[in-house]
Amino acid sequence: MNILIIDGQGGGIGAGLVRAVKEKRPEAFVTAAGTNALAAAAMKKAGADAAAAGENAVVVGCRSADVIICPIACVIADALFGEITPDMARAVGQSGAKRILLPFNRCGNVVVGVRELSPAALIALAVEAI
Repeated sequence: MNILIIDGQGGGIGAGLVRAVKEKRPEAFVTAAGTNALAAAAMKKAGADAAAAGENAVVVGCRSADVIICPIACVIADALFGEITPDMARAVGQSGAKRILLPFNRCGNVVVGVRELSPAALIALAVEAI
């Protein structure tokens, strides 16, 4: 199973996801796609099997993923203070992969009807959903 984890900014959420996935699903190949080099490095350090940064890394990763795990912002163009490009959002949205989206209510995007959970709780729920 090829799991693509996408994160931006400092990569903290992505690093937590990588650690949790590798613990619960050690047989999975985890690819980390950071919207920037800092996020990609954090996820690689956390144990991702492969990591790359930038728009093309996200677009290419979405083509071969069986599962994509990322903040919900990854399907919204210009989210994460502009780190999510329209092409990134399109690639995630059009991928044939199962998408597991973490509903962080930040950066001007609010998902109503979803209770606020800590990042650790959302990561645990995401890993259960695989």
